Amino acid sequence: MSGARIEELVVISGKGGTGKTSLTASFAVLAADAVIADCDVDAADLHLVLAPRVLERHEFKGGHEALIRKEDCTGCGLCRVYCRFDAIGMVREPNRRPTFAVDPVSCEGCGVCVRFCPVKAMDFPERVCGEWMVSDTRCGPMVHARLGLAAENSGKLVSIVRREARRIAEEKGKEVIIVDGPPGIGCPVISSLTGASQVVVVTEPSVSGEHDLERVLALTKHFSIPTAVCVNKWDINQEMTERIEKMSCGAGARLVGRIRYDSAVTTAQLRELAVVETDALSAEDIRSVWDNLGF
Repeated sequence: MSGARIEELVVISGKGGTGKTSLTASFAVLAADAVIADCDVDAADLHLVLAPRVLERHEFKGGHEALIRKEDCTGCGLCRVYCRFDAIGMVREPNRRPTFAVDPVSCEGCGVCVRFCPVKAMDFPERVCGEWMVSDTRCGPMVHARLGLAAENSGKLVSIVRREARRIAEEKGKEVIIVDGPPGIGCPVISSLTGASQVVVVTEPSVSGEHDLERVLALTKHFSIPTAVCVNKWDINQEMTERIEKMSCGAGARLVGRIRYDSAVTTAQLRELAVVETDALSAEDIRSVWDNLGF
């Protein structure tokens, strides 16, 4: 195993739809020998381009879920009285006394109903919220995950994905981890970027793109993480692109390039290819961005 320091590059954006995942996939191809981590667990889609072959699957548990044992429930209704989330409803069956049941989607796992059930007819197991996987791709090992419907704790799941990616990098002697982070500035984003070697923020030349970029740059500055900015589809609004780049420099970020608008990006996605694996005009722009990052 190599003793070299592992560099972790995290690609994020202030909003969805800026081209973050397309850029990450191309970086994975250009790196050639990296570990890839898809930390956008609420809406994972890097697998659509990299076509991973799953080697391991693991359950992800986060929080708890209240369950009522129907055979022990006396139908007193105290659980429904105490539930602040309207997650408990009455169940009526022929020739049986009314009982109650928990709606798993509405249940917040606070445990109040469990605490106050007079006959202790409730269980409170850990909730299975999704799964995380270790896979093999044409670009190297990949750790990715997905949350279940209405599931939460995505920040915790992101931490697991990053931890496993680092473990694999250490075991296999890989020196670079490339992370596809979530959009926005919430808990999953913070879990994705804390402790990273470098962050690349992908933005677009629009009013919303500028506003969201400003919030993301404030976040990376707070954590003192070296930050680079890339403007995607820059040529649809050159004036706004220049304004965004000026604002980025003022916030302490460095500029690593512009990527032109290119309909061939969609074609590459449909073919399950990274942009740099095609002859798209924007592929050269992406290669330039990668070179400027210095990985």
